[in-house]
Amino acid sequence: MSSSDTISRTVSVRQTDSVRPGSRVRHIDELSDEAQRQFYELVQSGTRSVTTESGSFVDGEIIVFTAYYRVEYS
Repeated sequence: MSSSDTISRTVSVRQTDSVRPGSRVRHIDELSDEAQRQFYELVQSGTRSVTTESGSFVDGEIIVFTAYYRVEYS
């Protein structure tokens, strides 16, 4: 991906009690090592800026960790 294709967005993870039908659901162990590191940081901080270049998460997907967490981009 060229630097002109790299876009910085804000991503957050929020604990949720429900999973929408058709949502992508992944267990923490299915994430790459880098994505796991990013996820742990997100759980601790709530939000952070990331680049779409990483491609670690999909907007609206659910990550199963100690609870269900919904990934949201803004």
